Amino acid sequence: MKFEHLIQINDPLNPLIDTMSIEQLWRGLVLRAESPTLFVPHLDECTIGERSSGSGTGSFKRRLRYGDLIIDDVVHLTPLKEVRYEVPAQGEIAPSSLKMIIEAPTEGVLLVRFCYDDGQGEHTDPANAMYDDFKRSAYQEADVDTVRILRQLAGEGKLDASYLN
Repeated sequence: MKFEHLIQINDPLNPLIDTMSIEQLWRGLVLRAESPTLFVPHLDECTIGERSSGSGTGSFKRRLRYGDLIIDDVVHLTPLKEVRYEVPAQGEIAPSSLKMIIEAPTEGVLLVRFCYDDGQGEHTDPANAMYDDFKRSAYQEADVDTVRILRQLAGEGKLDASYLN
């Protein structure tokens, strides 16, 4: 199943939304990759492995533990543009990916495009199609929660360069 959706971060026409800079958004997406337990409620532990370069650039390996389930993945960082998660096939887990792409289509507008590929293709039978719908809904809800947490951290100044250095 492939699925993508957009979440608007800044909207110059809506003064009720606190704005974030592209740098704050980027730092928040990197924080989600490096400290996912802040964003994923059922994740018990994340161990960061080998890095190809420094924090905020390049790529790094992770080991995620959800109870007895262990998932290894690789995170690729393209500064101020994209965070890409690649899960290789392991055990009964098919290869999958998630991309979080920062988009700035016009002045003052900032979006994140979330692109999922679970490596399974589209299901046509009713039971699996319903399961795909459930996964789409869960992905979207998790992404809305991620943005909510990023807004909170930005509002507290925790995504400012001076705070993180």
